[in-house]
Amino acid sequence: MRRDIRTRRFWKILLTQAFALFGALAAVASAVALFIPDLFIGRGWLIWPALVAAVVYGVVRGWPRPVETSYQAPATTIKLIRGDLFEQQDAHLIIGVSDTFDTAAPYIAPKSVQGQFLQRVYGGDVGQLDADIDQELAHVLPIGEVEGKQGKITRYPLGTTITLRANAVRYFLVAYTLMDKGSTASSTTDGVWNSLSELWKAVRANSNGGRVCVPMIGGGQSKLSPVLPAADSVRFIALSFMLASRTSKVCDELIIVAPPAEYDALDHLEIQAFLNSLRPS
Repeated sequence: MRRDIRTRRFWKILLTQAFALFGALAAVASAVALFIPDLFIGRGWLIWPALVAAVVYGVVRGWPRPVETSYQAPATTIKLIRGDLFEQQDAHLIIGVSDTFDTAAPYIAPKSVQGQFLQRVYGGDVGQLDADIDQELAHVLPIGEVEGKQGKITRYPLGTTITLRANAVRYFLVAYTLMDKGSTASSTTDGVWNSLSELWKAVRANSNGGRVCVPMIGGGQSKLSPVLPAADSVRFIALSFMLASRTSKVCDELIIVAPPAEYDALDHLEIQAFLNSLRPS
């Protein structure tokens, strides 16, 4: 919050709203003075309550709030929150994977979202996770193999999304990066955009309209950070989701979960303004 109130956008909103209210009060006072010319004589002190009211109004209008926007068409909500993806309660989770659906080190970084998924959802049981993935991929046509690669070599189309289930929770594993023979993942903005488009179809079909949490995309091993920094990642996800939702509602609520360091570095007021702009005009 301290960072938010130091941003240019916060002060712009504060000053704009404060001047707007002060101007409105001045206009009312001028109108009243036309009919009662002597009312304000000797009451110059009234300017101070007006100034205080204007400043308070500007602060209230510009004060940082939870980053979220609700929409009517379609009836859905997008939120940006600070936290741990795997600590979100009563929500389905989205997990980004590579086109080879590798699951374990050294091909997958243990601290990555996918590495945490293995440890925190499957208790490190690589065999069980691979078996569940293979069962879902049995209905997907491969597009080739990665020659010379260690680990899994079968390649599936970008955007391939499988749904793993744990009681009432759904885990949507979407392939949005390409894995090369050196087990290095990479992607492009076009690849991520098309992958998200396919992801929303799977979420629409399997989430039962429930809350869905998605991590920030573009960082880590995907090599997208230079062209898709954190703020653009949020915009990218939100815009893709809203365009898909206008075709047919995807779910009731999408929650973008940012790690603490990345969340704190974002301009929350700017993100809020962008989410607001996605409302149909």
